[in-house]
Amino acid sequence: MKLLLNVIWVVFGGWLLALSYVFAGVIACILIVTIPFGVAAFRMASFALWPFGRTIVEKPNAGVMSTIGNVLWILLFGWWLALEHLVTGIAQCITIVGIPLGLANFKLVPVSLVPIGKDIVPTSSVRAGASTVARFDRCPVRLSRFG
Repeated sequence: MKLLLNVIWVVFGGWLLALSYVFAGVIACILIVTIPFGVAAFRMASFALWPFGRTIVEKPNAGVMSTIGNVLWILLFGWWLALEHLVTGIAQCITIVGIPLGLANFKLVPVSLVPIGKDIVPTSSVRAGASTVARFDRCPVRLSRFG
């Protein structure tokens, strides 16, 4: 099902969204100081091209610099990329077939605003991590001396 949704996504606008991220990445890499933004844009381009079956998670070691980077990202690139996802999502939700694609676009709006400090992972690894956490939550023995 993920493959079918991804193919439909690419045909009905995913390639255009990915091209926008590549364009933002090229501009960011031309301005040498903003190369980290270019790397984030290229990472988001791959996600915007093939979003189903992958998700965004917070990087555990993201700190203050990622927050400052995200503020600069919003000012330079994020607002028009988020607007593009919003407009494309509304256009795709007009038809019944396009509703899952539109919802995926709406899911991409927050991450297009603040992509630094985030990581793209397969959804299967997120589910596996959640089940591991759930198993430890049911453990009768406390693993922490403070709990």
